[in-house]
Amino acid sequence: MTTVVWVAVVVVAVVVIAAVGYFVVQQQRRHRLRDRFGPEYERTVQERENRREAEQELIAREQRFSSLDIRALDAGTREIYSKKWMEVQERFVDAPGFAVTEADHLVTSVMAERGYPTDNFEQRLSDLSVAHGRTLDHYREAHEISSRAARKEASTEELRQAMVHYRALFEELLAAPASPAVGDRDTRRTAPDAPASASDDDQSARRDAGER
Repeated sequence: MTTVVWVAVVVVAVVVIAAVGYFVVQQQRRHRLRDRFGPEYERTVQERENRREAEQELIAREQRFSSLDIRALDAGTREIYSKKWMEVQERFVDAPGFAVTEADHLVTSVMAERGYPTDNFEQRLSDLSVAHGRTLDHYREAHEISSRAARKEASTEELRQAMVHYRALFEELLAAPASPAVGDRDTRRTAPDAPASASDDDQSARRDAGER
């Protein structure tokens, strides 16, 4: 084989190796993002024009999250918030709409205590998605019902479900560490005080929303 042919073979081999390496890196990044964000990964893909743009958005969220001073709560603070939540649940029986509004404020207060910015709801969702992607739909549902409750458009059963949804994120925020490891499949598995799984929500709704 001539020198030119050998050079061409080497160039092709280098290109193939580089392409394979790029593909492997892309797949590893995609797996990591899916692992960290859970359902938020597919939601973001659906909301963006393409998968690459969605993944860049998620990486940007991670970078912003790393710049925040997110901290775990000490035992005393967790105890205080737990008691406040019990008080809110007890008020649900006589004033469900008011209790849901209080639950929303309490979750926001815990977020602020942990170090999350709380001025803008959409930004809250973005920041929470990095460490709490698997419970974020609970928060969305609760917030939507809370907004309708403020307009007197939510039924008592919907308000009860809002309490269940708020509880999912509330308890996770209380129990979660400050900096979850990348690739943690579910922060609720490692948190001793984590909320019941989604499949248990209907079963525990009446008990946890304060219904006798």
